[in-house]
Amino acid sequence: MESPKFVIHKSASHFYFQLMAADGEILLNSELHSWRGSAEDGVTAVKTLALLDERYERRSSAENRWYFVLKGASGQVIGTSEMYASPSARDEGIAAVKRSAPAAGFEVSRYR
Repeated sequence: MESPKFVIHKSASHFYFQLMAADGEILLNSELHSWRGSAEDGVTAVKTLALLDERYERRSSAENRWYFVLKGASGQVIGTSEMYASPSARDEGIAAVKRSAPAAGFEVSRYR
């Protein structure tokens, strides 16, 4: 089994990162960044803030799905979770980010 890791990807015009669990599940998706260094700064912010419960905003969608966002020091969204079927599953997702992010490795995907 692999270790949790952050992976930086490049789309046509932006960079973004994902926090991946050891089993390959995506735990957190970042916002889009215009340059790679900004995405790397986002990874550093997640590693630093992941353990702080007050940085997580628990949300629900109009379709009764639950998700969370992780916010930075100035209140900006750093990352967004997937949609969950229940509030308890969402809270388990937060716990997974807290467990995984601080010691997660780092890689850059092959750019397309």
